[in-house]
Amino acid sequence: MSETPPLRVAVLAGGRSAEHEVSLSSGRAVRVGLEAAGHEVQWVQVERDGTWHHEGERLSVCPGEGLLGVDVVFGALHGPFGEDGTVQGLLETLDVAYVGAGVAASAVCMDKVLFKQLMAAADVDQVEFVGVREQRWSAAREQVLTEVAELGLPVFVKPAHFGSSVGIVKVREPVELEGALQQAFNHDGLVIVEAMARGVEVECGVLGTMRHERAQGAPPAFASEPGEIVLPGEWYDYEAKYSAAGMELKLPASISASSSERVRELAVETFEYAGCAGLARVDFFVEDERVLVNELNTMPGFTPTSVYAKLMAASGIAYSELLERLCRLALERHERC
Repeated sequence: MSETPPLRVAVLAGGRSAEHEVSLSSGRAVRVGLEAAGHEVQWVQVERDGTWHHEGERLSVCPGEGLLGVDVVFGALHGPFGEDGTVQGLLETLDVAYVGAGVAASAVCMDKVLFKQLMAAADVDQVEFVGVREQRWSAAREQVLTEVAELGLPVFVKPAHFGSSVGIVKVREPVELEGALQQAFNHDGLVIVEAMARGVEVECGVLGTMRHERAQGAPPAFASEPGEIVLPGEWYDYEAKYSAAGMELKLPASISASSSERVRELAVETFEYAGCAGLARVDFFVEDERVLVNELNTMPGFTPTSVYAKLMAASGIAYSELLERLCRLALERHERC
C-alpha cells in the first residue's frame, strides 16, 4: 500500500481496566489490519494484573531501550492504566514512538470532569455537569444533591475515569440519585453527573495531518464526516456500543449542513485545546443549530463495530491506510521530541 518501508509495530492490548475484553478485540483488529498492509506485528498482551506478556513469556522493559526493537507502538488500550497517561509515560521512558495522545492530553481527556473544566475555560459549549468527589459526597451530601438538582432530571451519573459506558446510570427520579452516585463511587473516587441533552447524538473522528501536508497548507488535523448514533434503546450503554446490533451509525447525520460544518470545526478545535495527537473521537449533541461537546476519546475502539474506523472509511480513509497513517504520525511526533 505504501512506498515507504514496512514497519515493525508492537500492538498492546488487554489492560487492567474493565475494558480489557474490548481492548483485546481492538488489538486483534489492529494486528490483522497492519499485517494485511505488510507490516510486522509484535503482540504484547497486558494482563488484568498489569503484567505484560509476549510470545507466552513475561516481558520486562528497561528505560531508554525501546520495546522489542519495534519502530512504533500501537496501544489499543482503553480506560485506566492504558488511556490515562500511565502507559504513555512508560513508553516515553522507553524512548519509543507510540500512536495517539501524549501523557498530559491522555490524562486530561480520561478525566471527564477535568476535560469539561478545560472546555469551559476555552468557552466551548457543552452539556451542563457537576463533578463530585467521594470525600465531598460523604462530608456535604445535601449540598451536592442541591447542586445536582439544578441540572434537572433525568441526569446521567458516570465514573469520571471510565469509558465504554461502564458504570453509567440514568437517573429519572430524585429518589434514585443517591444509589446511582454510590454505584459510580464503587468504580471511581470522582463522579460526573451530566444533564440529559435532548438533541441528536453525533460523533466525529479526528485524524492528525502529516508534516508535509501541513507544510502545503493543510490544517493540523482532519475531521471526518459526522455520524449520528441511532439507538434501539434509550441511551448509548455498553451493549449498544459493543453488540453487533446494538446501534446504527447513520451517515450522514440528520443535522443541517451548517451544524455538520460546526461539528467538524469544533472537533478539530477540541482536539487542539486538549493537546491531542494522532487521533481522537469527539462526541457531540446537536440541538437544532446549537452544537454541544460531550467528551473526547483519545483511543476510540477499533473493533469491527467501533465508530471511529467507520467514520474515517466514510470520509475516504480505508482501515489499512488509517492504521499506517497513525503509525507514521507517531514516528513524526517522536522525531520532534
